[in-house]
Amino acid sequence: MALDQSVIGLKHKASLRVDESLTVPHVSDRFKSFQGMPPVFATAFLVGFIEATCIEALKPWLDPGQATVGTYIDVSHVAATPVGMTVAAEVQLIAVEGRSLRFHVSVRDERDLICDGEHQRALIDQARFEARVKGKAGS
Repeated sequence: MALDQSVIGLKHKASLRVDESLTVPHVSDRFKSFQGMPPVFATAFLVGFIEATCIEALKPWLDPGQATVGTYIDVSHVAATPVGMTVAAEVQLIAVEGRSLRFHVSVRDERDLICDGEHQRALIDQARFEARVKGKAGS
């Protein structure tokens, strides 16, 4: 089920235009403390953008029924990005250890480096994973 070591070095890029829906006040109505925050690209959505970019990078390498899930994230978010700017993520697979996949990640907006760090994902058999989650929900 593990990926071959030959995929180490795999790179992928993605870009995203920041609109109001991706700002801190829009993270979730469940978290009222976000409502008064500045309308800049939210860290929560930055993390989602990083994960999505890694998922897209791996798609061509996965067998049918395989997927990956995020297991660890260690990133900075060092500059604010206003609505209207485009952010660009670049991810590079730097290690494959069994089912564990480690990426170096960086994100820039039109002016600054806004994020740098690492993200890990685990390779899963989607049907088995979903069965375990369903079992957990039923217990």
